[in-house]
Amino acid sequence: MKYSIVVPCFNEEKTLEKIIYQVLKSNINIHEVIIVDDCSNDNSKKIAQKLSEDNNIIKLISHDINLGKGAALRSGFAKASGDVIIIQDSDLEYDPSELVKLIQPFEKYQADVVYGSRFLGGDFVRLHFFWHYLANKLLTFLCNCFTNLNMTDMETGYKLIKKIKLDQINLKETSFGIEPELTIKLSKLNSVFYEVPISYNGRSYDEGKKIGLKDAFRAIYCIVKYKFFD
Repeated sequence: MKYSIVVPCFNEEKTLEKIIYQVLKSNINIHEVIIVDDCSNDNSKKIAQKLSEDNNIIKLISHDINLGKGAALRSGFAKASGDVIIIQDSDLEYDPSELVKLIQPFEKYQADVVYGSRFLGGDFVRLHFFWHYLANKLLTFLCNCFTNLNMTDMETGYKLIKKIKLDQINLKETSFGIEPELTIKLSKLNSVFYEVPISYNGRSYDEGKKIGLKDAFRAIYCIVKYKFFD
């Protein structure tokens, strides 16, 4: 299988180059790495341009205005041509060395979708933000009620999806609402889901974390909307 890695990026000059190098060192069959710069106002775009010039499997998409993570992912999905699309955040919260185990359900079984779960017992999990943890668990529980899945981490940043499945859904969310939208719409296709335990080096707001309380309310709205009205 060929893997396309989509890297949404907004103001990640401190981590972008390092995460891309880590991705390239992962022991998987990388078809392409697509960096989507969502109108960063730091040096992220310049770094991404240099990376794409130095390596022909790295491609750059640039947004002229800041649209949000969902819009960045949608731009990357539209350009991706691999068999499986991997979402890789451009910070250092998720470790690309774990991609080897995340692709196993595609290689060994009949997975359509693989989520990396921070709650199944990876090598380590950085502790902070109790209310984020609680909101995540509540959103995952609600999503499970509507999808009849027993997943543990709907909001995970590591989502791996067969392109043939992505091509069957019309994504609309522009921000973090794309996480529940993807899950609901992929479940409607009777996709075969797997979860794999991953490590998680979560960062603080001072370190650049962007998701907030309003995104939790948007997620609830998206779960209901895309289950019953879309």
